[in-house]
Amino acid sequence: MAAGASATSPVDRVIDNLDAAMKRLGAAMRDIPIRRGSFKRTHDNLARDVAKVVTELDAARPIFHKN
Repeated sequence: MAAGASATSPVDRVIDNLDAAMKRLGAAMRDIPIRRGSFKRTHDNLARDVAKVVTELDAARPIFHKN
């Protein structure tokens, strides 16, 4: 979805919220020492999993929009 566009469906809002949360997490990561408690690996795994969920939600959008 384009920056600044308003989400029109629950799926759009979920995808937008996940995107915003991952951006905030990425910004917070800049202040954490990279190897501290293997947090980098945990973050990378989370980012990969969230990307997979967003991709699957995006692909399933037509199913959610059926009446």
